[in-house]
Amino acid sequence: MLELRDLALAFAGRRVLDGLSLQVAAGETVALLGPSGEGKSSLLAVIAGLLRPQRGQVWLGGRDISRLPPEERQLAMMFQDHALFPHLDAAANVAFGLQERGVPRAAARQRAEAALAAVGLAGRGAAACHQLSGGEQQRVALARALIGEPALFLLDEPFSSLDTHLKQQLIDDLRQRLSAMAVPTLLVTHDRHEAFALADRVAILQHGRLIQVGTPGEVLARPASAWVARFVGFDNVAADHAIPPAAFLLGDGQPLRSVKLVEPRVEGCRVVVAGDGGDWVLSLSARELATQPYPQRGGHLAVGVDAAALLRW
Repeated sequence: MLELRDLALAFAGRRVLDGLSLQVAAGETVALLGPSGEGKSSLLAVIAGLLRPQRGQVWLGGRDISRLPPEERQLAMMFQDHALFPHLDAAANVAFGLQERGVPRAAARQRAEAALAAVGLAGRGAAACHQLSGGEQQRVALARALIGEPALFLLDEPFSSLDTHLKQQLIDDLRQRLSAMAVPTLLVTHDRHEAFALADRVAILQHGRLIQVGTPGEVLARPASAWVARFVGFDNVAADHAIPPAAFLLGDGQPLRSVKLVEPRVEGCRVVVAGDGGDWVLSLSARELATQPYPQRGGHLAVGVDAAALLRW
């Protein structure tokens, strides 16, 4: 288990981490979710031993590792900037840690080639770093993080340079691998879709503090604040409440609302109507559209809200 106890970190008087505590169980993946500049990558650097906090402790596997140097912390970290060795080819980058731990060069190379194949880079082991695209370099860094037998995985924006199709493939594969390895994993991302797809729990960070921790379903069902609701994708958020999609009532008996915008989509359409107190944004499914006339800009849509289903703070 990874346990973070009351971590505090400041740069030039600015608080980056402010009394942060969190536990990540063996085999569990927790996503640190928040906008850029909120302290997510700094937290990983503290856990890895690259930054020294002003207060707090890092425990891993039942022991305090707060004062250990990075090389003694038994963790694997994937950096946001990849941190590849430019003078080594792809396979040598992946095999580097194994060779440092005494694995024979040929065996390390073989394992590295297999790890590269697992992230979609079969046959690219001999490629120099400058011959790889940004997305390929990111996959080399991911293979390097996964190849050893660490007690902890730290992943900093592991999918940021990948196209949507490849990203989903790697998320599916990584979820299975992390579960099988049974070590704690802490993932940093600003992308809620990545966090919800990969993590068992999400920890939402704002101004260096954890403001909500829960499963993706729990966070979506009951965001802790208006800020969290907006960040995780709610469209209709006021200062004291949000209108979840299930709260909208469509069809006969509901007030007619002026349609201000219609955006057709493969799975339905996004509609903006003039609601009570401001615009409402609705995502209508293909099934819902099949039961009524297709909305037209300048037309009307019968829609109301179930007040009992509102999320309130």
